[in-house]
Amino acid sequence: MKVAVVMGSISDKEIADKSVGILKEFGVEVEMRVISAHRTPFEALEFAKNAEEEGIEVIIAIAGKAAHLAGVIAGVTPLPVIGLPVKSSTMDGMDSLLSTVQMPKGVPVATVAINGGENAGLLAVQILSVKYPELRDKFKEYKIELGKQVKEMDAEVKK
Repeated sequence: MKVAVVMGSISDKEIADKSVGILKEFGVEVEMRVISAHRTPFEALEFAKNAEEEGIEVIIAIAGKAAHLAGVIAGVTPLPVIGLPVKSSTMDGMDSLLSTVQMPKGVPVATVAINGGENAGLLAVQILSVKYPELRDKFKEYKIELGKQVKEMDAEVKK
């Protein structure tokens, strides 16, 4: 089980770390990279072209502003790509969201919320769980734990 977490800039690392934390919590191997769709386009294409051979099964692509990284990667690889738009200094991340989610026919990119690092990691786990039943079991346990946390918060506010 291996997921690549690719960010367009080191400034996206704080968001990437949230995805990586979730993936490691579930025991998923992670490869982290900084590759820009605009500043290192040939490296982005080479990465996408070789990802499957490298044992990667899902790619999380994190980018802000004109966030084309997920689409460029998805245009080359047959692997599932999760786009993670980042809030930039302009437009509160809406530019990133729209750049990530508005893919043409034939180039799907699953997209999570702006700065949704945790959900990107969780979606990667769910995708992998189709192949790895042990991840499905861990994910079910995770959901039960989330429910317990909400019940504890509910009990606290009822006091």
